Amino acid sequence: QVQLVESGGGLVQAGDSLRLSCVASGRPNSPYTMSWFRQAPGREREFVAATTWSGTNIYYRHYADSMKGRFTISRDNAKNTVYLQMNSLKPEDTAVYYCAADLSYSGNQASQYDYWGQGTQVTVSS
Repeated sequence: QVQLVESGGGLVQAGDSLRLSCVASGRPNSPYTMSWFRQAPGREREFVAATTWSGTNIYYRHYADSMKGRFTISRDNAKNTVYLQMNSLKPEDTAVYYCAADLSYSGNQASQYDYWGQGTQVTVSS
């Protein structure tokens, strides 16, 4: 079992930045893939970014096309934490942001992830 706890959400203005954090605990405490998804009211959960262990000391990162350039995912295995740095935020980024983890899957399909956090609300005002 892997437990995930997100933090860092809040209310910001358009153009501001936020950094979300997600701490993993349990066994294993450093999952193969740790990702971020988001869900706005009335919409499906949407892939944001993922970081996947390559099998050595390298972690691959991949993003949804619409997030490239503004969002950056990073991972600190010593702290069992994944971050999402969000810059130049827009009102359409308003959503609940979820951390997800999986021990074998590395893609962008929410249904394939076994572990989820409770979510953190990000609200961007215009």
